[in-house]
Amino acid sequence: MREYDNLPSARERRNRRFDDDEPQFLKRSRHATPAGFDTNTDTDAPEIGDRWSSWDLAVHGPTPYPDWLVTELAAVDTELGVLKTGKEADVHLVRRQVPGTDRSCLLAAKRYRDAEHRLFHRDAGYLEGRRVRRSRENRAMEGRTAFGRQMIAGQWAAAEFDALVRLWQVSQELGSIAVPYPVQLVGTELMLEFVGDLEEGQAAPRLAQVRPEAVELRSLWSQLLDALTVLARAGLAHGDLSPYNLLVHEGRLVLIDLPQVVDVVANPQGREFLARDVRVVSNWFAARGLPGELIDPDGLTRRLLGEAGVR
Repeated sequence: MREYDNLPSARERRNRRFDDDEPQFLKRSRHATPAGFDTNTDTDAPEIGDRWSSWDLAVHGPTPYPDWLVTELAAVDTELGVLKTGKEADVHLVRRQVPGTDRSCLLAAKRYRDAEHRLFHRDAGYLEGRRVRRSRENRAMEGRTAFGRQMIAGQWAAAEFDALVRLWQVSQELGSIAVPYPVQLVGTELMLEFVGDLEEGQAAPRLAQVRPEAVELRSLWSQLLDALTVLARAGLAHGDLSPYNLLVHEGRLVLIDLPQVVDVVANPQGREFLARDVRVVSNWFAARGLPGELIDPDGLTRRLLGEAGVR
């Protein structure tokens, strides 16, 4: 029993808007500033890099920290470009290094957009079951005031960070689910382990981009079932699961994009979110040739709800 194509050409870059469906695109932009950082007041900028590491200002990921992670306060962060853009957040590639040493790592910095440019097009349903203690904040979020939208952004970032911490810890115990290591959280910026080619700085492909042979297809399906079961046992559903937020790295399926993670029990729409997750990924695997006898969306949904304690 288990316990658990290249970069686009210059013409293509000019002629199309890159978005969540083009994760390989790396836009060079060294001047993006994370939310919460005011570069105009930085009178002690490092000699190299764009800014000092924000590690000492952040909420940190689970211990023990991975060996590859640079945590020294003398480290600097350098912007390398944009890995992905989306309606709610952009993901930047950042190198964190200690000057004068060989200590260096690549990080994915997910930055939720400010209140004027953010578009949380489905936030009402996802936020059901998530409450803050002060009625003023709840009213602001429900009324979508400027303050309320900022509160919602903070909830998205914190929810994703918390979910990744929980799932990372489970992955270390059981090895049945893979997620990027959650490095740190500062305001609405979430820094994650970069999953991909460390030499080239190219992100791992999404499941939607791969064309697996029969053996690999079965392996990825099996990994997905394990991951969904772990989520359900934690009382969670991804909430927006699709082939576009699953990475395939060296044969391993990696779950990403978890800001909308749903508490299946507390959220009145929890059943529907979980059922949709199952239906979307089941359809993708069926379309790629996975034998029909292995795919039973309704049966899988019932089993997962049982694992979550929902009857």
